Formats: sequence, structure tokens, C-alpha cells
Amino acid sequence: MSAHCQLTGAQPGFGNNISHSHRRTSRRFDPNIQRKRYWLPGEGRYVRLTLSAKAIKTVDVIGVETAVARIRARGVKV
Repeated sequence: MSAHCQLTGAQPGFGNNISHSHRRTSRRFDPNIQRKRYWLPGEGRYVRLTLSAKAIKTVDVIGVETAVARIRARGVKV
């Protein structure tokens, strides 16, 4: 599963681990991605979305219909 949120577009950030001796090695900051299933009443079916934890809270506020409309507006197939 790719670390990419369908709603917010959150993706990994990159940076460095810095050791005690101050050597730098590459690291990756992944968003908290979860797969969640929602009932889509307008279509009479379930949809499975790959969302960050922040996006799950956003769906709770704006509703699943609006969230799916925003995802489709970004050009992602649902």
C-alpha cells in the first residue's frame, strides 16, 4: 500500500537521521495511512478509501458524499 492519502494528498516527507556523532542518513516520514470502508448512500454501495488519520476526521465532519466528490475532483477513481 502506498503511503498516499486520497483526500488530502498527504505523502511521505524526507529528511535525515542524525546520529550522536552527527552523521546523517536518509529517512522517510510516512503519514498515518489507514484503509477505511464507508457506505455511500447515493450509489448504494460501499467504497474503500485510503486515508490519513487527519482525513478520517475530516470525513466525519464533512460527510462521505462530499469527501468522495472532492476525491473525484482530484481525478482519483473511487
